[in-house]
Amino acid sequence: MDKGLHFTICVVTAVLLLRESSQAGAGRNDDAVSKGTDPRGAGEGLPTLTVTTILEDPYVMVRGAELEGYCMELLAALAGMLRFQYRVRVVGDGQYGAVAAGGNWSGMIGEILRREADIAVAPLTVTSAREEVVSFTTPFLQTGIGILLRKDTASQDMSFFHFLSPFSKETWTALLFAYLLTCFCLFLVARLSPCEWNEPKNEENHFTFLNSLWFGAGALALQGATPRPQALSVRVIAVVWWLFTLALLAAYIANFTALLSSGSEQLPIQTFEDLVKQRNLEFGTLEGSSTFYYFKNSKNPIHQMIYEYMEKRREHVLVKTYQEAVQRVMDSNYAFIGESISQDLAAARHCNLIRAPEVIGARGFGIATTQASPWTKPLSIAVLKLRESGDLDYLRNKWWESSCLRQSRERWGPLEPPALGGLFLTLGIGLALGILAALAELSSSSRRAAAHAKKSCCSVFTEEICTRLRIKGAARQSQETSGKANA
Repeated sequence: MDKGLHFTICVVTAVLLLRESSQAGAGRNDDAVSKGTDPRGAGEGLPTLTVTTILEDPYVMVRGAELEGYCMELLAALAGMLRFQYRVRVVGDGQYGAVAAGGNWSGMIGEILRREADIAVAPLTVTSAREEVVSFTTPFLQTGIGILLRKDTASQDMSFFHFLSPFSKETWTALLFAYLLTCFCLFLVARLSPCEWNEPKNEENHFTFLNSLWFGAGALALQGATPRPQALSVRVIAVVWWLFTLALLAAYIANFTALLSSGSEQLPIQTFEDLVKQRNLEFGTLEGSSTFYYFKNSKNPIHQMIYEYMEKRREHVLVKTYQEAVQRVMDSNYAFIGESISQDLAAARHCNLIRAPEVIGARGFGIATTQASPWTKPLSIAVLKLRESGDLDYLRNKWWESSCLRQSRERWGPLEPPALGGLFLTLGIGLALGILAALAELSSSSRRAAAHAKKSCCSVFTEEICTRLRIKGAARQSQETSGKANA
């Protein structure tokens, strides 16, 4: 009895294990990599779409037995919105889609044409040639064609005056003018203020123009300099100038540090024309990609030169996969021409890589379907809804997160005067307040002197200004007018 019960349990266990194994293997073929279902869980009775894709970081990546990445999350979101199940398979030949010699299409486009897949969700560029044989949805990502370089192969010696790069020429000119104006205001206010220069006829004013220049230069170097201001008006100007120089030095140091770390000013290859003219780097693109055919069909002379170079050396400069291209850029003197958005990811993941500033051929990544497919329009509307809700931006930021602690080269640039406009405005207000305070001090002193000498306040005030500014002719005329008035 015990042996019979034991045998029955073993048989039932074996049947259950075989059933589970058959269910796990159902629907798999040589190309299949993962199986997706409606994220909401309502899989019964829903249509199942076969999705072809290509392995490319961060769009589709293998993690264990599953696929993940930007396109996988996009596909899951679309399945949840449109209520369908999906099977994902990686394209057999590892190609995006190009016309072969016999007129047949390769890659994901070929699989859709042969009805091996219903849709293609991948970084597949929308082109006119592909649009003639398949249908595309609204692009879910916008991109262009850029140049990926390794920093040490693209760098050049810094200029002798590289330390001037943090500020533009206009900003340096404005700073020189602000320095001279501030020193002149110090000189002027120190002569007008009776608290700073009490006896113009008997005392020497220490705030000469040269001393004022020295005082301003000392503040720029964060060093104290004599003479030391005593009057409130002079101290107002001195304090405002100190605050101005402190903020200015902070901006200079921050921008200079960003300049040294980004290296954008050291790139001799800024454009595709620069790439053609140089002889140190080889350059190429993905074989059979839309980028290759973009240069082939372009009428631009520079683009034609790039195509001719790649065509003559296609066995040596064209690469099979994006991963091979990035690795080749890192290991040799090679520049990769490809999708700018993918190059931004490579630069974010590998801190020794950088993308040249110029981007050409604006295009987009779309979902490919068969022509007259009933899924084209619903997928386009769903993509638009994801864009309007901000989900596409969220996915973009999530999968393109940078691990490099550096400032982006597109954001760096020499500081222009408008960027420091508030700083210059504050300095101007401080100078005006200092001059007004000096005039107020002189006016108060003139009123007391006029009351003591029983003279006109205006005449005493004018005499004081002329004496302090050493305007002798005007002083004598003022004294004669005052004497006549007293007579």
